Amino acid sequence: MKFIITLTILAITTNCFAQKDTVSAPIDSNSVIVHKDPRLELLVKKQAQINEETSRDGRRTDKGYRLMIISTNNRDEALAAKTKIYTYFPDLKAYMWYQSPYFKVKAGNFKDRKDAEAFQRRLNTYFPKGVFIMKDVIEVKSGKGIDDNDDSQP
Repeated sequence: MKFIITLTILAITTNCFAQKDTVSAPIDSNSVIVHKDPRLELLVKKQAQINEETSRDGRRTDKGYRLMIISTNNRDEALAAKTKIYTYFPDLKAYMWYQSPYFKVKAGNFKDRKDAEAFQRRLNTYFPKGVFIMKDVIEVKSGKGIDDNDDSQP
């Protein structure tokens, strides 16, 4: 009995799909009809906007120098160094990231090495283990050239 019911359901579904395919797909047609979801156009516009913002951010960087403040495997120590930078040098932007197994803190966006050296001497008094000048990709202030003490977030 269950076998007969299963076969009947299978035959009905197969018949429905077969009818649907023959109705919606004309055999001798030279044109194609595309039924596009209207939300697709919104997704395309959103992706174009994201691409523009991403490429704009890429244009706001340049080669320059940053000061390596600390490289440690202790997260609290790295956070304390970043806090100390913002406390004593509020105009100097600090960057912290994790590069396994170390937390690294760098500061500043300097186009010229001389500017970086001036801040290095000032920071050495607060970080006696040493502050080192590193070549890095720096942030450029939009419309005004290079910024060596930017407070904006990336």
